[in-house]
Amino acid sequence: MAIDKFYDIGRNIDAIKVKILDACKRSNRSIDSVKLIAVSKTVSPEFIKVAYEHGIKDFGENYVQEMSKKVELLPRDIRWHFIGHLQTNKIKYLIKIASLIHTVYKVEHLLEVEKRCEKLGITAELLIEVNIGNEVNKSGIPPSKVEELVKKSLDFKYLKIKGLMCIPPIGGPEETRKFFKNLRFIKDCINNNLGSELLTELSMGMSSDFEVAIEEGATMIRIGTAIFGERKRGGYNEDESN
Repeated sequence: MAIDKFYDIGRNIDAIKVKILDACKRSNRSIDSVKLIAVSKTVSPEFIKVAYEHGIKDFGENYVQEMSKKVELLPRDIRWHFIGHLQTNKIKYLIKIASLIHTVYKVEHLLEVEKRCEKLGITAELLIEVNIGNEVNKSGIPPSKVEELVKKSLDFKYLKIKGLMCIPPIGGPEETRKFFKNLRFIKDCINNNLGSELLTELSMGMSSDFEVAIEEGATMIRIGTAIFGERKRGGYNEDESN
């Protein structure tokens, strides 16, 4: 492993933290209100360890099998976030290792999580993935159906919906701003209609637009390329996409 790669990861994290601080200042927020999740899909455990030693404790993975292997190799206090396409038949593995699943979007997911958690006597924390741009090639629940799913989740004992997640249509930062703004609006409307602050998290913003996402209320940002560089394409065999 090249020494300059180790150096780059640390330097990249420092630069991102400065940008997070600046975005928080612009929106009158505390930097503690934003959680940086390093997206480590296809990134080697060695490079994840570098980010960990530079203060990152939250990592996002897209594939259950890949995540499971990394959990065994890396420090136990890492908080693993599942951010890939959620397949019902993988939930039984995920709930044992994921601190937060970001991509729930249908009742079948809730039913499976509840069943598996009840057997283990644990409670799972989840985010609802919203197809904020109503794109036909993306998973997620339509914005108009989010509140219905949140209300259904209240019938379950072993899971808790913590908030919402989205991946907006491809565009520049100012083009994605309206989608982030809309996700926050949906969250606020649901909380208002339910008469409680049930939803507290907004997982939105990636390497190209996380500053705008913070300005619009993101509590979690998912940064991969800006930390680890361009990912290698392919190289992992699992029947999942995203």
